[in-house]
Amino acid sequence: MSRYIVKSGKDEERMTQRRTDQSAIHTWLVLMKAHRTLTRHATRSIEALDMGLSDFAILEALLHKGPQSVRDLGRRIDLTSGSMTAAIDRLETRRLVARADHPTDRRAWVIHLTPTGKALITRVFDGHQDAMERAMRGLSRADRATLTDLLKRLGTTAEAQLAQPS
Repeated sequence: MSRYIVKSGKDEERMTQRRTDQSAIHTWLVLMKAHRTLTRHATRSIEALDMGLSDFAILEALLHKGPQSVRDLGRRIDLTSGSMTAAIDRLETRRLVARADHPTDRRAWVIHLTPTGKALITRVFDGHQDAMERAMRGLSRADRATLTDLLKRLGTTAEAQLAQPS
């Protein structure tokens, strides 16, 4: 049950109960609608700074997680090998990232931010963070913490089920 307040007449308030659909499909639909809306906010904030989502994801991962192999970076941001190669080439052309030899695997590269790349992603990330704060202002910090915990639990459980045979 969800509660909400209905105002009627002169300052008279009464609590009314309404039943919230608790089915898994309803939860998924609500989650997908929220995701689409937040993705539009994210896209707007990132593309306004002349950057695509995949380039942003790579630069943000390097900023917060440090240099990584192309394979690890691709897994972290969920890009295919071909998409990673194209994105790294694009970012390298802009002198935002550089490739270095992997210390233990001669077939692999380690990608790291250049000083120019670090300065750019720091500025872009700050703007993106502000945009996400505005987009989520309907939730208190405590609500966001609770939502984050619930979504992590949901994702972990759902991921574990995918690993099981059907």
